[in-house]
Amino acid sequence: MNNQCGTSPIVGFRFTLSPMTSDFVSVIKGALKETSLQNVWRHTDDVSTVIRGRSEHVFDVAKAVLSHATKAGEHVSMSGTFSVGCPGDTAGDNLLDVTTEPVNGTADSQYVSSQFALYPLGDAKYMDIIYEEIEFAKERGVFNDSMHYASGIHGDIEPVFSFYEETFDRVRAKTSHVVMTVTFSVNSPSHEGQQHA
Repeated sequence: MNNQCGTSPIVGFRFTLSPMTSDFVSVIKGALKETSLQNVWRHTDDVSTVIRGRSEHVFDVAKAVLSHATKAGEHVSMSGTFSVGCPGDTAGDNLLDVTTEPVNGTADSQYVSSQFALYPLGDAKYMDIIYEEIEFAKERGVFNDSMHYASGIHGDIEPVFSFYEETFDRVRAKTSHVVMTVTFSVNSPSHEGQQHA
């Protein structure tokens, strides 16, 4: 078994989309159908979907899927794990040669509440790296709250995803294997009165 961190720059995101509606199948399938997946490798099973490719396309697709799933106003959550540098990560590497320009465009304005945990694996100074990114979130105006095992990020969908993509890329420039778990919540009844960032 290969226990060394991978050298491929390919980024993966395995996620589960959970619409709080009895019509959840059409919401999930509709969001995937409306999102351009041309620049990522994708596989869906009975539990989750994984997308893989260049960082900019993985984050672009993740944002688009969440945006399409929530546009009808249903409460939707998305939980997933971003990863780069995973040992043995190879399938789909041909998609690294595609254009660097994301194809799904800007998402419609939408308030998003989320929580994330960052894991710079194998780095002895991991806590310093994590604290730097929490400060970065505060600088970007998307930091919401400190909590056990996660940090809260909220605001409009565009600056929220911009923060996550930049943070992920900033950390991967320092650490060869990075994992970031994120849970998004959109249109929750508890968000009543929240304004877009």
